[in-house]
Amino acid sequence: MDRIKKLCSYLQPCTTFADVACDHGYCAQYMLKNRLCESAVISDISAKSLSKAENLLSDYIAEGKCRSVCCDGLTLIPKDTEQVLIAGIGGEEIIKILKTSYIPKNFVFQPMKNAPALRKFLLQSGCKINKDDIFTDGKNYYFVICGANSGDNGKYSAAQFEYGKDSLNNCVLKEYLKEELSKRQSYLSGNMTEESRSTILKSIQEINSVLNEIN
Repeated sequence: MDRIKKLCSYLQPCTTFADVACDHGYCAQYMLKNRLCESAVISDISAKSLSKAENLLSDYIAEGKCRSVCCDGLTLIPKDTEQVLIAGIGGEEIIKILKTSYIPKNFVFQPMKNAPALRKFLLQSGCKINKDDIFTDGKNYYFVICGANSGDNGKYSAAQFEYGKDSLNNCVLKEYLKEELSKRQSYLSGNMTEESRSTILKSIQEINSVLNEIN
């Protein structure tokens, strides 16, 4: 729940809200309970998974403030939805969803992996990234990308592409990078090909470079 609580802090007040791949529906519950949206749509590709959110939000569904749709990605999410959240799935999967449908007017994406690929796709698609951050629930680290489907970002450095602009000013990133550095250094003690060793050494060098930049 700590992850969900911190993720919800990135959501903005809006008229209409959609929680795609909603799992238990906690984020939609947060938006409705705190009157941060007038109505919400919850969706999941699995009817079984969606039923968990339907049970949690049954009162809101009965009141007509929440609608449940079983669909793949954004296929049944209205394009005029003011804010769309997609969290808890991989960055490449989010890219696939956006490519096969549309990029929401305003979005909050929390990819479980491949955040750089998602970030690059959004920037190449002409999106405006308003918040590009990292947070932790005390056990794991999560990148969160908030923005709109159009706007100017200026230039992104290599480090910003990899970790996000706002993350570079967040002490949580330093903790994350130190853990990643420790992992890679431990890998070097194992048996591997020279090519693999070279790749790890290059990664260590890049992480140290970012650490020096943010210190």
